[in-house]
Amino acid sequence: MNAITATRSNEVLDDSVQHLSFRVRQARYALPIELVREIIEYGQVTAVPMMPAFIHGVINLRGNVVPVLDLAARFGLDLTEPGKRTCIVIIELELDGNGQAQRIGLVVDAVDAVLDIDPRDVEQAPPFGTGIRTDFIAGMARDDQGFTIIVDVRRVLSLDDIRQLSLAQQAG
Repeated sequence: MNAITATRSNEVLDDSVQHLSFRVRQARYALPIELVREIIEYGQVTAVPMMPAFIHGVINLRGNVVPVLDLAARFGLDLTEPGKRTCIVIIELELDGNGQAQRIGLVVDAVDAVLDIDPRDVEQAPPFGTGIRTDFIAGMARDDQGFTIIVDVRRVLSLDDIRQLSLAQQAG
């Protein structure tokens, strides 16, 4: 059996953790499904002046201002040019330790599937060759097609980023 198995019907492997897999450029990434609130089509992002390049702006999500971060740009790549499959993955995280969850939109090139990843099949990130900073990687899951990089979202959103996201939310 592969280290990564797509969920079928209500089958879930023992000890496995569900992850949402997605693509940024040609690389495969995943994050724990427990963080994901919804996936929406890319559109109607309002730019906010004086934000870092990796913050596209904000969206109005049912009356709430949600900052939108471009994962490709955050990983050091060019800004995402929205295409047919470009999505915003809405995640919810407690970022600053005050007990309040923050919703954040992550721009990805495409969403692939929900995967069951056995923690025993997750390897540590190599110190080179992944194309992104190794501190952004929680681990790497192997399957027949190669590796899926499991993103450590809390590291991708550093303390400085949190301040910028808060400013973007207040500006919206």
